[in-house]
Amino acid sequence: MTRTLVFGGARSGKSAYAEQLARASGKEVVYIATAQAGDGEMATRIAHHRVQRPAGWTTVEEPLRLGDAILQQARPGRLLLVDCLTLWLTNLMFSTGETYPDVGDIALPELFHSERAHLLYALAEIEESGCDLVLVSNEVGMGIVPYGAISRCFTDEAGRLNQAVAAACDRAVLVAAGLPLHLKGGPC
Repeated sequence: MTRTLVFGGARSGKSAYAEQLARASGKEVVYIATAQAGDGEMATRIAHHRVQRPAGWTTVEEPLRLGDAILQQARPGRLLLVDCLTLWLTNLMFSTGETYPDVGDIALPELFHSERAHLLYALAEIEESGCDLVLVSNEVGMGIVPYGAISRCFTDEAGRLNQAVAAACDRAVLVAAGLPLHLKGGPC
């Protein structure tokens, strides 16, 4: 059983690399999608991802309760592919419909804190299941400090989440320009 974090920037090839790992595993694949189609552009992205997935993969759509979805789907002989943690983080941040100020401290909803903790719990619990797990995330902190309090909060929380998930995983792979750089645990 292995837990792998695959992360990188926008259009870095991280999802394609994670899907390649899933295909190569020879295991039953359950794709846990966190995206929500809030507008037409996002609906198009989701449709594109659906078409690219192999027909034999099972898809579970879970925008908020990711830890529960992982625990419910974990079985020996399976590989769970979660795409992606940063969309999930966004879903949690805006789960209450809250409008955040442009400046000042951001008070995130309780659901954000409880679900983040539950995800980390699930990562520890899945170790006993005999199930492999590949998590996809974005690296958003390599550019300039963004404008606006909520953008800075998101960047900070995504960085903290990536650190916590990488610590809980056996492997961590940074993908840039379609090329994997193995940061933890050696080649997949």
